[in-house]
Amino acid sequence: MNNLPKLRFPEFVDAGEWEEKKLGDVAVFFKGKGLPKSAITPNAKNPCIHYGELFTEYPEVIDTIKSHTNLEGDYFLSTANDVLMPTSDVTPNGLAKSCCIKLSEVILGGDILVIQTNKLAISGEFLARYIRYLEKKVLQLVSGSTVFHLYASSINKLALSFPSRQEQQEIADCLSSLDDRITLETKKLDTLKAHKKGLMQQLFPAEGETIPNLRFSEFRNTGEWEIKEFSKYIVLYRGSSPRPIQSYLSSDKSGVNWIKIGDTKSAKNFVISQVEEKITPDGAKKSRRVNVGELILANSMSYGKTYQIAIDGYIYDGWFVLRDYEKYFDKQFLLQLLNSEYMQNQYERFSAGGIVQNISSDIVYKTVLPHTSLKEQQKIADCLSSIDEAIAAQSQAIDLLKLHKKGLMQQLFPSVEEVRG
Repeated sequence: MNNLPKLRFPEFVDAGEWEEKKLGDVAVFFKGKGLPKSAITPNAKNPCIHYGELFTEYPEVIDTIKSHTNLEGDYFLSTANDVLMPTSDVTPNGLAKSCCIKLSEVILGGDILVIQTNKLAISGEFLARYIRYLEKKVLQLVSGSTVFHLYASSINKLALSFPSRQEQQEIADCLSSLDDRITLETKKLDTLKAHKKGLMQQLFPAEGETIPNLRFSEFRNTGEWEIKEFSKYIVLYRGSSPRPIQSYLSSDKSGVNWIKIGDTKSAKNFVISQVEEKITPDGAKKSRRVNVGELILANSMSYGKTYQIAIDGYIYDGWFVLRDYEKYFDKQFLLQLLNSEYMQNQYERFSAGGIVQNISSDIVYKTVLPHTSLKEQQKIADCLSSIDEAIAAQSQAIDLLKLHKKGLMQQLFPSVEEVRG
């Protein structure tokens, strides 16, 4: 193990190498108790953490608690400086999500591994960040096949290198200040999104109404909007899939873009510009072609969301492509409208299914669309698009900060090539 980081604060440059230790030599391990989700209730008196919240709700440092319970009896309470980790999941990837809790007397639920150190020697915040930095090494210690587990008897063998307590705190403070900046910028992003959501509610008529609450001055005296069923304005064409699909997937240069719901994960402002898979030209003959600029609407999984495609390709049966609407709707206005609460609420009411809800063409055709002149549509689309650009710029700024943090961690912690037992 290399015991020196690439970057050190000036006051520690001559402080020598970090001291290598196994985690089990500097910490003791406990496990939380009980706390089913049903025991978490609003307005309860006791702060608590359910193990599932470590995956989704908490960053590296926990200084505010989001859940409470009235649970009484035998439970495990935190002490400030504890490091918490989830111990089981159906996938292993989240089991390295360590968090330092700064608060005492918080109920810690079952399946939470509690790592306690001497706070005068080891900063819990430093340790939590260090463990996350060592994610790949930690995941090598996970066991299981259907359900994955991280046991104290495994992670106690994890080898780490520790500087002085003062240098640990300096590193933790540096990363915390960067986290504060990311949090601030994320709040700005949330504010922009909330502003857009509120503006859309004003710029489109409310359900049952024919005039929006907010209208640009040049359109205030142009009369009511027209409200008609979707089928009066737009024609839907469903995608199709060659069967069995595995026989038609291709990594060859001759393969063509195969656009699936999963490709929306990389979409920005509802524009799909890349795909994960391609299919053969023979497979394409059994699918539906779509062209750059067309709008496609998801009918399953994340149903009801509409995207514009920036690539040519073929769509499977989880998509509808929208056509023959150009004389009624400006494309960018329609994209905004179809993703608005006005439409999403209708899809929600009409949708059918259980765990995976879906919408048929009959359901989509039953929804109603508010329609106004193309000039007013373009004005609204331009307004909303300008906010989208600000949202995209803010999102990019946050991504750059996160990338900077990742690079900084690679400099502030020693490079580890292997975990030694």
